[in-house]
Amino acid sequence: MSVRAQEHPFALPAAERETLARRAGEAIRRARRGGGTVVAALGWNVAGAVDPTAVVVASRRAEEPWFCLEQPDRGRVARAGLGCIVALEASGADRFGDVASQWRAIASAAVCEPDDGLAALGGFAFAPDGGQSPPWSGYAPASLQVPELLLVRRNGEVRLTVAALAAPDDTAEDLVARVERRLAELRQAPLPLLDPAPAGRIRVSSAMPPEHYESAVARGVERIREGTLDKIVLAREVHVHAAADHDPGAVLGVLRDAFPSCFVFCAGRGHSAFLAASPELLVRRDGLRAATLALAGSTRRSADPSVDDHLGEQLLRSAKDREEQAIVARRIERTLRPHAVWVTAAPEPVLVQVANIQHLATPIRAQLASPIGAIELAGMLHPTPAVGGEPIGVAAPLIPALEGIDRGWYAGPVGWTDTSEDGEFCVALRCALLTGAVARCYAGVGVVRDSDPAAELAETEIKLQALLPVLS
Repeated sequence: MSVRAQEHPFALPAAERETLARRAGEAIRRARRGGGTVVAALGWNVAGAVDPTAVVVASRRAEEPWFCLEQPDRGRVARAGLGCIVALEASGADRFGDVASQWRAIASAAVCEPDDGLAALGGFAFAPDGGQSPPWSGYAPASLQVPELLLVRRNGEVRLTVAALAAPDDTAEDLVARVERRLAELRQAPLPLLDPAPAGRIRVSSAMPPEHYESAVARGVERIREGTLDKIVLAREVHVHAAADHDPGAVLGVLRDAFPSCFVFCAGRGHSAFLAASPELLVRRDGLRAATLALAGSTRRSADPSVDDHLGEQLLRSAKDREEQAIVARRIERTLRPHAVWVTAAPEPVLVQVANIQHLATPIRAQLASPIGAIELAGMLHPTPAVGGEPIGVAAPLIPALEGIDRGWYAGPVGWTDTSEDGEFCVALRCALLTGAVARCYAGVGVVRDSDPAAELAETEIKLQALLPVLS
């Protein structure tokens, strides 16, 4: 190991420094020829004990974009990025395709190898132009970012990728020096601990009265019984006002310990952070293979194993929940089938159990007939009836009218894609937007013909228990 690498655990090794300098020089030449900017990137392995999320939380600059996504139970896979050298943003009905085209252009021009790990991270609002209210400032309707530094843990290895944006008037040495300065700022420290007894008064309030939500559910049931639609998903927004600023790093630590089977993520933008422990995979793309999960129908957990089993059996036999779940599975299969050689789904739903709730779920897999990138696949599937409704064309305008809130990124796809256009997006559920001392928490339920407004309100309370105890 070189002296340089021994000085700092994330220092750029001598051989990698030479490679990065060559790539930076080539990127500058391409930028001069094209009159624009070109990305140069390089990845190498670092110590396997490195915690990507903890490093990013400890090393982030004030107001800097940062992103973490991990699923501890799936081989401790984790992905965490710092900074932003290129922002990809779009709005409107074509936002997925627009962002995918932007990423494709950047990735095809980049000076790097496929295994270097260059990627774009971020998410999408639920609605084509969602997130227009002030709390969602910084979270565009479609927003992926190419990080300056990316740490990925997979199969027991941790890979560090650095990226620099080369302009025509740059020099290779300047770009390498910029990367080295940033690497020198990386720190290894455990995630901060949550204060178990915070000082000051904490206040929890609904954005809209609970009675408003029950009325919205009742109106949704009316529309379904009229034959206008089969299902509509309605959400609530609850605010937690703390005496001091919420610490996203500490909340992340609690979530990944409490919900190891979930997608635990945080997207930090400016002075706010959007985080979640979501049980729902929207799509995972690996070459021509695609996987997704139809998730709908919920009930609570119990500390008593026999009661817990009984609740799960009741859920599996519930006609109302089975109908809700089947609507989701059918739509996903119908969406994938024209683009696939084959689509296969489990014949019966299974139980997915997390700390405070259990769901009905149907795993669905497909072999794609031709390459479709992860971003486009996410756009094809979003919003599933698990978070929107069926048919979505009827449900979409009704959702904001009945809810009375701006969902922002709640129930939207959050994840990543790489230069091969593989990637993974989960659905932003069990989530909160932290802005200073205020946390906005979101939870929704699927409304069908036999839905009871009081029972649906109670189900939102169960789902909100993923975050409310942590934040309050």
